[in-house]
Amino acid sequence: MAKYSAKMMGKEVGDAGVYATPHTMSGKAVNVNNVSPVHTGAECMNEMNMSVGGVSKGNYAPTKTSGIKIRGTGAATKGTMARGPMG
Repeated sequence: MAKYSAKMMGKEVGDAGVYATPHTMSGKAVNVNNVSPVHTGAECMNEMNMSVGGVSKGNYAPTKTSGIKIRGTGAATKGTMARGPMG
């Protein structure tokens, strides 16, 4: 006969499959058809920007060049263009 409970000092220990069926956080049963697909390793590497020893794969977002020239920058070292919501 199978053992259905493994209580120790008033708490359930052991495999959760013994006392709880797989369920979502809302308490509904898990359906394997609505599980999101997982990317394989090769598909994930297409999206990553890997670099080794200073050599980069180079798939990064292009530098923003739009915006408006701002006044009063003086000896600016970080740019003179404003690129945010200006309204």
